Order: sequence, then C-alpha cells, then structure tokens
Amino acid sequence: MKSVLVILVITCCTFYTSFGQEQYGKTINLGLGIGGRSGYYSYVGRSIPVFAFNYELNVAKDFTLAPFISFYSFSNDYPDNGNNYVYRESVIPIGVKGFYYFDDLLNATGKWDFYLAGSLGFAIINSTWDVGYSGNRNYYGSPSTLFLDIHIGSEYHFNSRIGAFLDLSTGVSTIGLAIHSLK
Repeated sequence: MKSVLVILVITCCTFYTSFGQEQYGKTINLGLGIGGRSGYYSYVGRSIPVFAFNYELNVAKDFTLAPFISFYSFSNDYPDNGNNYVYRESVIPIGVKGFYYFDDLLNATGKWDFYLAGSLGFAIINSTWDVGYSGNRNYYGSPSTLFLDIHIGSEYHFNSRIGAFLDLSTGVSTIGLAIHSLK
C-alpha cells in the first residue's frame, strides 16, 4: 500500500503541468478538527483534537492531489487491582487526498472554491500501557490502519495568498487556513 501511495505522488509531481483557468494547486492547507466521534476515529469514544496538513498539486483542470499527514493523541486512566494505569495512543494518518473543484459548474466567484474530495491512506499507530497493567490490553481494538474518507468543502479567499476552508468529512471534519503560492 505504501508503495502505491509513493508511486501516485511521484507520478503526479512528474506529470505536473499548468493549465489555463484557475489553479488550485501549490497550496498548503493547515487544519484543526475534532475526531473521536465518527468515522475512523470513532473507537476513541470522545472528542479529541486532530491536526492536519496537506500540500495540493495541480494534476488536471479542476483536479488536484495532495499528500497529507495528520496527528492526534489521547490517553485514558484505568483502575486495575487498586491501582490506576494509563493507556496512551498517538496516531499519524498519512496518504493522498484528491480534490475535484466545482467552481465552473456552480459559477462561483473568485472569492470562493467548492470541492468534493476523497482521501486514501494508512495510519501509523503507537499505543502503550503503563507497566504492571494486567487488564484487557485490546480494549480499544484500533481499526485497520488503512482508511478511505469522503470530503466536501469550501474555501473563502481573503486575498490571492490566504484563504480559510471548511472540510466536512466521513473521517475528521476540519477548519483551517489555506496558503497559496503566487501564481
């Protein structure tokens, strides 16, 4: 799976070309979301902050690919034989997100972008229990490290370099800042 994602990113970077019309790529997206209640993160059972970063590259008219990385961490206390033990988990989802922009179809002004996206990736999971815990170490039963999410979103451009976005997802919905390079 890792090799497929690497090949996809390299191919997109190699065959990157400029197009007429609006360019959506060359954009850094920094987001903050709340996970733990739905999608991949539902096994946590409570809300936790998720930090997300991606960099969009133009692939075709109205279509970009963005390698991404996210991060979240949480811990819980568990009583066992009169002692209190702590479970800790840190997760780093990594993958590629494909965006299709509907600005032309919706006749959106230059201040707005509207998109539908999908992200495919895997998660690096590090979980630890305090030494001495004798209870069920498989309590959380983390989901598969492979995931697929669907997104719908919008960005408002404050100017040609900075925008704010809202990305609603089957995984973690985020709100954030988009930083565009000079085009």
